[in-house]
Amino acid sequence: MPTRRSFLKNSAALAALPLALRSTANAEDDQPQTVTLPARSEVANDDTWDLTPLFTSDDEWKIQLDATKKRLEEFKQFEGKLFSNTSIFDCFKLEDSIGLEVERLGIYAYLRFSEDVANPDAQNMQQLADALQGQVREATSFIRPEILKALDTTVLITDERHPYGLKMKRIMRQKPHVLTKENEKILAMLTEVSQTASKAFGLLNDADLKFGSVIDETGKSVELTTGSFAVFMNSPDRKVRETAFKQFYAGYQSHENTLASLLGSSIHKDVFNAKVRNFPSALESALFYPEIPRAVYDNLITTVNKALPVLHRYYELRRRKMGLDEIRMYDTYVPILSDIKTDYPWEKGVGVIAEALRPLGKEYVDVMTAGLMGERWCDRYENRGKRSGAFSYSNFSAKHYILMNYKPTVINSLFTLAHEAGHSMHGFYSSRSQPFTYYKYVTFLAEVASTFNEDMLSRYLLSQTTDKNMKAFLINRQIDAIRNTLFRQTMFAEFEQRTHEAAEAGESLTAKSLRETYRKLLEAYFGPKFTLDDELSAECFRIPHFYRAFYVYQYATGISAALTLGERVSSGGEKERDDYIKFLSGGSSATPIELLRIAGVDMESPLAIESAMKRFEGLVNELETLV
Repeated sequence: MPTRRSFLKNSAALAALPLALRSTANAEDDQPQTVTLPARSEVANDDTWDLTPLFTSDDEWKIQLDATKKRLEEFKQFEGKLFSNTSIFDCFKLEDSIGLEVERLGIYAYLRFSEDVANPDAQNMQQLADALQGQVREATSFIRPEILKALDTTVLITDERHPYGLKMKRIMRQKPHVLTKENEKILAMLTEVSQTASKAFGLLNDADLKFGSVIDETGKSVELTTGSFAVFMNSPDRKVRETAFKQFYAGYQSHENTLASLLGSSIHKDVFNAKVRNFPSALESALFYPEIPRAVYDNLITTVNKALPVLHRYYELRRRKMGLDEIRMYDTYVPILSDIKTDYPWEKGVGVIAEALRPLGKEYVDVMTAGLMGERWCDRYENRGKRSGAFSYSNFSAKHYILMNYKPTVINSLFTLAHEAGHSMHGFYSSRSQPFTYYKYVTFLAEVASTFNEDMLSRYLLSQTTDKNMKAFLINRQIDAIRNTLFRQTMFAEFEQRTHEAAEAGESLTAKSLRETYRKLLEAYFGPKFTLDDELSAECFRIPHFYRAFYVYQYATGISAALTLGERVSSGGEKERDDYIKFLSGGSSATPIELLRIAGVDMESPLAIESAMKRFEGLVNELETLV
């Protein structure tokens, strides 16, 4: 799956897009004009990603899909015969060979579907790719049980100097959680069914759910979507923000029972899988495979909760400086100094990001710049039906693709591009340095590489200005980035933990119970002086990452590690740079904790999170002196 994040956009950005937007009213009409998004077919070719290194056409993709499905029969030659190192390693080679094909098929289908989630042909391709994943799991379901059974009679190679030694070692570690060959096959057959809740939510959220239109501060009627919602939240007009907020959440509230059922089903699926595989909890199951110690999760929540008074102080500072009697959720995204204007058209934005990342060396900057410009790694702008937010999707044999919904006049859009470029450059280095077996890095590491880039961009932009207001604007943005990535994602992580624990205890997961759980966390994280709208409790129904259980905490740990490494690289020299590049090149060739130690940070200790909290407090103090 891709690494993914959502981002904020400014209300002025729609008019600034370098795409021709169509209006539903004539210029001479008295009624407000409604700005709508272009169809996919209307987007300029240079503004889209180039998928031809994967497949030159959908027809070629279908031919390869049929060929790969037939190749799955090749696994049968090993079934019942995995009792020696030779046979096991030959089977692993086949896994890699077919795995490369499956990866190319999967990423192409996902990217085509992301271009327009309402496109029936793309929907069909995505479904076929998902079905193939299940078929692969079914065809290979005998491998781990047979290898673990062979342990009784065979000395298996786990020497990490052997190409498959580490893979063998990791399989042996899973022994308590691997079922019989027959039961593994049954679970593999359930792959597609287990994705139903996530798929249904995605289609409802990105295609079917409609929110109407909102009159923005310029008098235009703009379609309210999951993408433009963040634009409205950055409007300098508080009435516009309030209208968009209430209208947006009314859409989720009108479907809250359906959404609660989908989310509850996803949570119960996680609990079921954990129980079946003999884990004490869904959380322990999620942490086991990427080899993340439980202390990392616990340290995050404990340390962040201790720092909540500083967050509450920031909200009070924001309220005072914005001249508000009370502060609400729709007041937390617009910059305190909302009259500061920024404009980073694509080429200029890429150039600024490149300058910010100069400390990482010429190769890093050159490869990234080429990917974002001439080599078309990135799908740049929003179109009708396009997946919301942003993500990076690297692969072993082609480009390191990025989906954006870029807004030139929104500085957070610039930071999102830097973020996704961090993911893609991580993919570049790991795929170049590691064999296919070990090139895929776990999400825990991915969010370090991406938020590291954001921190470097913040440092660079601050170094380039002497204007007091611009400096305050950038510090405010940095505070909000830490707030959204560290505090907010930790709140999400607590919600996931509490709801999964409720399901494990046999408690019901209804719209009412889910909202109540979320409301308690809102009260804790926003503090006693913050005015919480009732609608905000429905936010728990619109977070796509909740369908990938225990994913979001990695944003918080990632930014904590990234802030430490950003300081280390910025103030260091060749060694610090080389250590970081070695980390990017590591893929999954060691545990995530070991790879981060190579870069220069120990995430088993709470020190990195505590350091991030101190950085946040320092920025709040500095902002208070500037505004």
